[in-house]
Amino acid sequence: MTYASIKGTGGYLPERVVTNAELERLVDTSDRWIQERTGIRERRIVGEDQTCCDLAVIAASRALDAAGMKPSDIDLVTLGTCTPDRVFPSTACLVQRELGITPGAVAFDVGAACSGFVFALDVANRFILTGGARRALVIGAETMSRIIDWTDRGTCVLFGDGAGALVLEADDTPGILSTHLHTDGSFEDLLNVPWGVSQGYDKLEGSAGKLKMRGNEVFRVAVRTLGRIVDETLEANGLNKRDVDWLIPHQANIRIIQATAKKLGLPMDRVVQTVAEHGNTSAASIPLALDTAVRDGRIKRGELLLLEAFGGGFTWGSALIRY
Repeated sequence: MTYASIKGTGGYLPERVVTNAELERLVDTSDRWIQERTGIRERRIVGEDQTCCDLAVIAASRALDAAGMKPSDIDLVTLGTCTPDRVFPSTACLVQRELGITPGAVAFDVGAACSGFVFALDVANRFILTGGARRALVIGAETMSRIIDWTDRGTCVLFGDGAGALVLEADDTPGILSTHLHTDGSFEDLLNVPWGVSQGYDKLEGSAGKLKMRGNEVFRVAVRTLGRIVDETLEANGLNKRDVDWLIPHQANIRIIQATAKKLGLPMDRVVQTVAEHGNTSAASIPLALDTAVRDGRIKRGELLLLEAFGGGFTWGSALIRY
């Protein structure tokens, strides 16, 4: 049987650090308030000349180096993002060009907001399982600061920029054991960016193009939904909660992370947490957290990883992986 196995990981954070103290000077908030409610101390913000593609290329290059591969070895690129450089070409196509991945390889973006990386991982896994690709580059990259209203204290404290990536390869030993994806568009009004090609600035007023969120309501739905997908994932694989070695959650809010860990019965020292230093980097948060824990030696080969995410749409998804 063919599996898709992780051969290397990579990540990149922009140089500029924005602390809670800096945000205190922008909006009516405080370091204590932000940390108590979100767990965030600081976040990274892109430079004026940096693009989503720029972040993705660095993270992808590091993942390729870790895998001992060259760009020419890759025949598929899936990139989760909700902040692409352009309407088209896709940011994945731009990454293909910048890295020198073989022309004719498949490259495309996946839009599922904060769940984008898990959705992109699912797609790449299916390509490999069906023989459509042998080696895939899966990326989550975001420049969330470009769609944040920096006068809205309810959202500007939450988000940051960054990119994470991994390399998948067809293998005969178990890697990705299962993926589980869901969406529900009926919650669109709770978390969205009110602008698009057919809903442009001329049809909207105020802060069009900036992220809007009804935080308390999103929190309640996210906690319930992630609890259900944990059960779904374990049941699909005939496993118990105690079989999971590491939870690698979307880094949105420490309280949501704690609730999911409690559902699994996992102590917090078995949960990869980067939200304090990274903030919510949307589709980049899971691959960044994975790369952090791989590189510092916490995650070891053979361990069982549960990835889970929740994002605007609403979208939610999970992946169970034997690393």
